[in-house]
Amino acid sequence: MTISNAKVFVGGRFVEGGVSFDETIAAAGPGVTGGEDAAGAYLIPGLVDIHTHAAVGEDASDGSTEGVIKMSRYYAAGGVTSWCPTTMTLKEPELTRAMEAIAAFRRPEDGAKVAGINLEGPFLSLKKCGAQNPDNLHVPDADLFHRLNAASGGLARLVTVAPEEPGALDFIREVSQSCAVSLGHTTADYDTAMAAYAAGASHATHLFNAMPPLGHREPGVVAAALDAGATVELITDGLHIHPAVIRLVHRLFGERLALISDSLRCAGMPDGDYELGGQPITMKNGKATLTGTDTLAGSSIHLMDGLRRAVGFGVPLEAAVTAASLTPARAIGLDGEIGSLAPGKRADMVLLDRELKVLAVYVDGKKVSK
Repeated sequence: MTISNAKVFVGGRFVEGGVSFDETIAAAGPGVTGGEDAAGAYLIPGLVDIHTHAAVGEDASDGSTEGVIKMSRYYAAGGVTSWCPTTMTLKEPELTRAMEAIAAFRRPEDGAKVAGINLEGPFLSLKKCGAQNPDNLHVPDADLFHRLNAASGGLARLVTVAPEEPGALDFIREVSQSCAVSLGHTTADYDTAMAAYAAGASHATHLFNAMPPLGHREPGVVAAALDAGATVELITDGLHIHPAVIRLVHRLFGERLALISDSLRCAGMPDGDYELGGQPITMKNGKATLTGTDTLAGSSIHLMDGLRRAVGFGVPLEAAVTAASLTPARAIGLDGEIGSLAPGKRADMVLLDRELKVLAVYVDGKKVSK
């Protein structure tokens, strides 16, 4: 199959051309002609959301395979073709059930692929647990991680840890051999964060949120991530991070910036009361907080919304596409399969109009939306 007469995103820029594909991409870029005429639309890689808890009333931590299927359809319809179900800070039995339910997932024809599992907890700091349930926190424990990973069938791709917690550096040294380790929900100073990156961490969870701010004498995790060459996440809903800081992070981190949704079960749903990891949350005008507080609890956006908003905040379209596709794929070690339009990679693609509205979505070469 071929799509031509498109503005194709290859090599970090848009070029006039097309893509020839079946389940994988055969050719992409100038000189690809024939087939379906895209009439000048943008053709970009399918987005990769490596940090999303929930949507459409379902949650990755619920232990429901049917819920994971429902979420996969929501993601695919909006242009996310691969995602990491992201669990909350829960007790081991609940996390085990969630791992098993995600492992049992089989992608429906109109759904997005599960690229792996992101464990955002329970190895976090009490002082920076945010919307995570403090009663379920656990010291960094490699044996617990391995049990959960085994329950998932080896799907763990990313795990967050507060590096100042007892045993964290040993945890990072061991677990980083199995999946990417991220620093987050932490009070760590610069030196502690640098020691964690030297031990094998490679990522930072929703930069600035649930960590000390960047100070000129106390640079913290933000500067350590920059100096260590780590990948960093940003929630670009316009609520978690000021647009000026989004532009700043783009300029500082370049292709090491990964956009995430960090979405909750209220994503794709009306304002109202919901639940997150056993804690009540309220969404009003699209803003989700722990009920009765001003504590942000995650977002209500789809990652494609985050891409559009990042562009609206001044991030160049090319950079935003990279940050929502190739960079997150690279962060979890799957950039050889997904995240860009290159020969041999999976034919995961999105057609967008000039206003960045979705015209069509393809997963493994099959149209799943529009």
